[in-house]
Amino acid sequence: MIEKLYAIGMTDAMITSSVITIVICVIAIIISRKINIEKPEGAQNAVEMGLEKLYGFFEDLMGKEMCKKYFPLVGTLFIYVLACNYSGLLPMMGHAPGMQAPTSSLNFPAGLAIVVIIAVQIIGIREHRGMGTYKRMVQPFVFILPLMLIDELAKPVSLTFRLYGNTFGDEMAVDVLRELIPFPIPAIMQFLIILLALIQAVVFSLLTAIYIGEATEKEHTLPIEQH
Repeated sequence: MIEKLYAIGMTDAMITSSVITIVICVIAIIISRKINIEKPEGAQNAVEMGLEKLYGFFEDLMGKEMCKKYFPLVGTLFIYVLACNYSGLLPMMGHAPGMQAPTSSLNFPAGLAIVVIIAVQIIGIREHRGMGTYKRMVQPFVFILPLMLIDELAKPVSLTFRLYGNTFGDEMAVDVLRELIPFPIPAIMQFLIILLALIQAVVFSLLTAIYIGEATEKEHTLPIEQH
């Protein structure tokens, strides 16, 4: 089976990311079918509580209107990136055929970053009903346009290497420490990786929310200096 996937050009990271996507979709379908609106309990309570905290976090950042529209995007990115990061903690991940944490392969975060940037441009154009989203690139002075273009081009690069570098570096550090010191340093590092994987998922979705906020901002005026 794995050989057939290799034959059509799929890599270990692509296989793992596909499995993660399928698992998340199946879990979402199962949970949605068992939702009890009147009397939530058990796992539903825990999921709802987590989503409410996440929604509140992005609502403070994006505002009520924008969060209501685009929380499904940033929330899904958070869950997906977190699952991809945590997949690296599974036994034999990175050492068995068809098993590699997607975020430890440069192609995956690069592709995800490109999708995010394209989505941000589409959202900005839709919210401004045209190309008004790009007015920010020439305000307050038109000669800042080259700098703004560089900033736009740097966004996908930043998203890519921030996610890839941390995941790849964490895995390498644990592997080296496991060979040098069997216990307890690798165990401590494993705990830190769990924390860092969570932080990286938050940062990726947070930057996405910030980029959406920039693209959908209606007015771009200089603050009035108060005396």
